Amino acid sequence: MGCNVNDGVAKQVNIASRADLSSENTLKLPCQAEYFATPGTLSALSDVLGKANREEWPITLLGGGSNVLLPDWLPGLVVRPALQQWWVAVPDRPEIAKGDVFVHVGAGVNWHTLVMAMAARGLWGIENLALIPGSCGAAPVQNIGAYGVELADTLHSVQVMELATGRCYWLNANECVFGYRDSIFKRNLTDKVVITQLILRLSRKPMPQLNYGDLAARLPRLPTPLAVAEAVCDIRREKLPDPNVLANAGSFFKNPLVSDHQAAQLLARYPSMPHFPQASGQTKLAAGWLIDQCGLKGLRDGAFGVHQHQALVLVHFGGGDRHGLMKLANYIAAQVEGRFGILLEPEPRLINP
Repeated sequence: MGCNVNDGVAKQVNIASRADLSSENTLKLPCQAEYFATPGTLSALSDVLGKANREEWPITLLGGGSNVLLPDWLPGLVVRPALQQWWVAVPDRPEIAKGDVFVHVGAGVNWHTLVMAMAARGLWGIENLALIPGSCGAAPVQNIGAYGVELADTLHSVQVMELATGRCYWLNANECVFGYRDSIFKRNLTDKVVITQLILRLSRKPMPQLNYGDLAARLPRLPTPLAVAEAVCDIRREKLPDPNVLANAGSFFKNPLVSDHQAAQLLARYPSMPHFPQASGQTKLAAGWLIDQCGLKGLRDGAFGVHQHQALVLVHFGGGDRHGLMKLANYIAAQVEGRFGILLEPEPRLINP
């Protein structure tokens, strides 16, 4: 299955020079791009990539800016795909379960907007992922997840375009090699392709996932997907600052995975430690709890700080840069490693010039 880049009358895409990207990332880190483009069609995307290749500009991909750490300066072309089309298709194939639908969505669609639109239509599968900031095209890169659900649970396939050639092709979910906050797009395909479209497989058959935290306690016995999504939004708003009010990138550190043996040793010392056994034989720990136990919640270092209500979130009060942010992040990681012997890894992607 390929893709058609002749998607309408080709128009010259505006490529801005020396573009200020401080408002294009939710941490509001200062960054200037040598060139910046937001193509809204496959043909426009192909055109800007072709120009970058002819000019020998390095190419940097940017989604909603919610999960990246930008430097002060980015040479070459920064591309933020703005493909906004989405539609729901009911497959007429015997191997597809009754009630299942395929949702086709462009990379530039806002993820939360999509979640709420699907939940309002009574479609199950991504309601637990409500209020996660960013664009749909960035979602597979990180294999976004929340409240016991990951994108990998519903993703059917991903359309990509090669940066070097403009060739389009599709990857199925297995070919995306999803892991915890991981995918092939952070490994073998890093800086090689741009995601242009997703196909999600959702269902009209009730399939609530309510085993995480106090989600079930907030809902009736037979909730709708919209009720679940709204409950998730309420929980997230209670715990996480709005990036439009206080700059942040959501969870700054990954929840660490440790061996069951190491988890048992820690539980002997800290019986109340949140822990989540995994099918892999490992145990997932709560990074926020580890940071909180080090007494770091509410800590401020210059322009940056640990959020007063959620230790997993680092916030930017204004006037700082990436160097200052990483100084605080490294200090936090060192404190956690010193006390628990666990090395925390940042969740946002570090983009280097």
